[in-house]
Amino acid sequence: MLRTNSDGIAMIEKVCDDDTVMAIILRREYRADGIQFLTPDSYSQQLGYMNRPQGYVIKPHLHCPVSREVAYTNEVLFIKSGKVRVDFYGRDQSYRESRVLNSGDVILLIVGGHGFEMIEASEIIEVKQGPYAGEHDKVRFEAVGSNRIKLSD
Repeated sequence: MLRTNSDGIAMIEKVCDDDTVMAIILRREYRADGIQFLTPDSYSQQLGYMNRPQGYVIKPHLHCPVSREVAYTNEVLFIKSGKVRVDFYGRDQSYRESRVLNSGDVILLIVGGHGFEMIEASEIIEVKQGPYAGEHDKVRFEAVGSNRIKLSD
């Protein structure tokens, strides 16, 4: 479901490399009633949105231990304040495109590479799977030159 704001900007945006979804961006303007999950059940990191009225109750619950196999570390970033450019790279480390995230936006990084430049001083909250494996958890590579940045609308 693609919804746009009054400026025609997508409030839920999928960044793709051919048929592979690399990231899902949830813009701060997104609104829906109830609960909406933006990811399929097969993703190792789930991203959902809830909008509940005052007085709504979620019954107490606990989650059962379930064995899961996680092949890639997914990350969810909450842009608490500022403005951040995200550069997306394919699994082959070649640059694909970029997006700008603003205060209140959320992004789920699923596959491929990514880099960031703070356009404004920014506060970011990161949530990812653990335990963290340190430098064994990632491969660092050279960023795209600023003259090659492609910002999608």
